[in-house]
Amino acid sequence: MRTIKPLLLLVVLAVAALLWGRHTSEPAPQGNAVPESAAPQNAVPPNAAAPNATPTRSDSLPSFLPPEAADTLRRIATGGPFEHRQDGVVFQNREGRLPAKPEGYYHEYTVDTPGLDYRGARRIITGGTPPQYYYYTDDHYRTFRPFEVSR
Repeated sequence: MRTIKPLLLLVVLAVAALLWGRHTSEPAPQGNAVPESAAPQNAVPPNAAAPNATPTRSDSLPSFLPPEAADTLRRIATGGPFEHRQDGVVFQNREGRLPAKPEGYYHEYTVDTPGLDYRGARRIITGGTPPQYYYYTDDHYRTFRPFEVSR
Protein backbone atom coordinates (compact mmCIF):
# COMPACT_ATOMS: atom_id res chain seq x y z
CA MET A 1 0.00 0.00 0.00
CA ARG A 2 2.85 2.40 0.79
CA THR A 3 4.37 1.97 -2.69
CA ILE A 4 1.07 2.37 -4.45
CA LYS A 5 0.31 5.83 -3.01
CA PRO A 6 3.49 7.51 -4.34
CA LEU A 7 3.01 5.85 -7.73
CA LEU A 8 -0.61 6.92 -7.85
CA LEU A 9 0.41 10.47 -6.95
CA LEU A 10 2.99 10.49 -9.75
CA VAL A 11 0.42 9.27 -12.27
CA VAL A 12 -2.09 11.93 -11.19
CA LEU A 13 0.56 14.66 -11.41
CA ALA A 14 1.71 13.46 -14.84
CA VAL A 15 -1.85 13.45 -16.18
CA ALA A 16 -2.50 16.90 -14.70
CA ALA A 17 0.70 18.23 -16.32
CA LEU A 18 -0.34 16.82 -19.70
CA LEU A 19 -3.80 18.32 -19.45
CA TRP A 20 -2.41 21.67 -18.32
CA GLY A 21 0.00 21.68 -21.27
CA ARG A 22 -2.89 21.16 -23.68
CA HIS A 23 -4.91 23.88 -21.99
CA THR A 24 -2.18 26.53 -22.14
CA SER A 25 -0.56 25.73 -25.47
CA GLU A 26 -1.64 27.94 -28.33
CA PRO A 27 -3.44 26.34 -31.24
CA ALA A 28 -1.56 26.22 -34.51
CA PRO A 29 -2.97 28.83 -36.89
CA GLN A 30 -4.77 27.39 -39.89
CA GLY A 31 -5.33 29.32 -43.07
CA ASN A 32 -6.36 32.85 -42.23
CA ALA A 33 -7.03 32.02 -38.59
CA VAL A 34 -6.00 34.69 -36.14
CA PRO A 35 -4.05 33.12 -33.24
CA GLU A 36 -4.75 34.20 -29.67
CA SER A 37 -1.36 35.85 -29.35
CA ALA A 38 -1.89 38.11 -32.37
CA ALA A 39 -1.65 41.81 -31.66
CA PRO A 40 -5.14 43.29 -31.46
CA GLN A 41 -4.62 45.91 -34.17
CA ASN A 42 -3.14 43.32 -36.53
CA ALA A 43 -5.55 40.52 -35.68
CA VAL A 44 -7.73 40.89 -38.78
CA PRO A 45 -7.19 43.54 -41.43
CA PRO A 46 -9.99 46.11 -41.31
CA ASN A 47 -10.45 45.82 -45.07
CA ALA A 48 -10.72 42.03 -45.04
CA ALA A 49 -14.25 41.88 -46.46
CA ALA A 50 -16.07 43.71 -49.21
CA PRO A 51 -18.09 46.70 -47.97
CA ASN A 52 -21.88 46.60 -48.15
CA ALA A 53 -21.95 43.04 -49.44
CA THR A 54 -25.29 41.24 -49.43
CA PRO A 55 -25.33 37.44 -49.48
CA THR A 56 -27.36 35.85 -52.21
CA ARG A 57 -25.81 32.49 -53.13
CA SER A 58 -24.22 29.94 -50.83
CA ASP A 59 -21.97 28.54 -53.60
CA SER A 60 -19.93 31.76 -53.60
CA LEU A 61 -18.98 31.44 -49.94
CA PRO A 62 -15.49 30.35 -48.86
CA SER A 63 -14.94 26.64 -48.41
CA PHE A 64 -14.09 26.98 -44.71
CA LEU A 65 -17.66 28.05 -43.91
CA PRO A 66 -20.02 25.21 -43.01
CA PRO A 67 -23.19 24.84 -45.12
CA GLU A 68 -25.30 26.17 -42.22
CA ALA A 69 -23.56 29.56 -42.53
CA ALA A 70 -25.52 30.30 -45.72
CA ASP A 71 -28.80 30.27 -43.76
CA THR A 72 -27.31 32.51 -41.06
CA LEU A 73 -26.09 34.97 -43.71
CA ARG A 74 -29.53 35.03 -45.37
CA ARG A 75 -31.10 35.87 -42.02
CA ILE A 76 -28.52 38.61 -41.38
CA ALA A 77 -29.21 40.13 -44.80
CA THR A 78 -32.98 40.13 -44.28
CA GLY A 79 -32.95 41.16 -40.62
CA GLY A 80 -34.16 37.81 -39.30
CA PRO A 81 -36.01 36.03 -37.98
CA PHE A 82 -33.32 34.53 -35.78
CA GLU A 83 -33.62 31.25 -33.92
CA HIS A 84 -31.53 32.28 -30.90
CA ARG A 85 -32.33 35.24 -28.68
CA GLN A 86 -28.61 36.16 -28.58
CA ASP A 87 -28.41 36.57 -32.37
CA GLY A 88 -27.87 40.17 -33.35
CA VAL A 89 -26.55 41.26 -29.96
CA VAL A 90 -23.48 43.46 -29.75
CA PHE A 91 -20.23 41.50 -29.78
CA GLN A 92 -17.92 43.17 -27.27
CA ASN A 93 -14.53 42.10 -28.76
CA ARG A 94 -13.21 42.04 -25.18
CA GLU A 95 -10.08 40.10 -26.13
CA GLY A 96 -9.33 42.56 -28.92
CA ARG A 97 -8.94 39.87 -31.58
CA LEU A 98 -10.81 41.95 -34.14
CA PRO A 99 -9.81 45.49 -35.12
CA ALA A 100 -10.64 48.05 -32.43
CA LYS A 101 -13.94 49.76 -33.15
CA PRO A 102 -16.48 51.69 -31.05
CA GLU A 103 -18.87 49.69 -28.89
CA GLY A 104 -21.84 48.50 -30.92
CA TYR A 105 -19.88 48.13 -34.16
CA TYR A 106 -19.75 44.31 -34.06
CA HIS A 107 -22.74 41.95 -33.82
CA GLU A 108 -22.79 38.18 -33.43
CA TYR A 109 -24.95 35.47 -34.97
CA THR A 110 -25.13 31.75 -34.35
CA VAL A 111 -24.18 29.27 -37.06
CA ASP A 112 -26.08 26.12 -36.12
CA THR A 113 -24.18 22.89 -35.55
CA PRO A 114 -26.18 19.81 -36.60
CA GLY A 115 -26.82 17.40 -33.75
CA LEU A 116 -26.45 19.96 -30.96
CA ASP A 117 -29.37 21.09 -28.84
CA TYR A 118 -27.54 24.27 -27.77
CA ARG A 119 -25.86 27.11 -29.68
CA GLY A 120 -22.45 25.50 -30.01
CA ALA A 121 -19.24 27.42 -30.77
CA ARG A 122 -19.79 28.58 -34.35
CA ARG A 123 -20.53 32.27 -34.97
CA ILE A 124 -20.51 34.89 -37.65
CA ILE A 125 -19.48 38.34 -36.44
CA THR A 126 -20.44 41.32 -38.56
CA GLY A 127 -18.86 44.74 -38.52
CA GLY A 128 -20.83 47.87 -39.27
CA THR A 129 -24.51 48.65 -39.68
CA PRO A 130 -25.40 47.54 -42.26
CA PRO A 131 -22.70 44.86 -42.14
CA GLN A 132 -19.58 45.76 -44.09
CA TYR A 133 -17.22 43.11 -42.69
CA TYR A 134 -17.74 39.44 -41.91
CA TYR A 135 -15.74 37.13 -39.67
CA TYR A 136 -16.24 33.45 -38.85
CA THR A 137 -15.22 31.61 -35.69
CA ASP A 138 -15.75 27.92 -35.04
CA ASP A 139 -13.95 27.89 -31.69
CA HIS A 140 -16.07 30.34 -29.70
CA TYR A 141 -14.13 33.55 -30.40
CA ARG A 142 -10.56 32.21 -30.04
CA THR A 143 -9.79 32.70 -33.75
CA PHE A 144 -11.51 34.55 -36.56
CA ARG A 145 -11.39 34.18 -40.32
CA PRO A 146 -12.48 37.16 -42.42
CA PHE A 147 -14.54 36.45 -45.50
CA GLU A 148 -16.39 38.26 -48.22
CA VAL A 149 -20.03 37.92 -49.10
CA SER A 150 -20.96 38.34 -52.76
CA ARG A 151 -23.62 40.81 -53.79
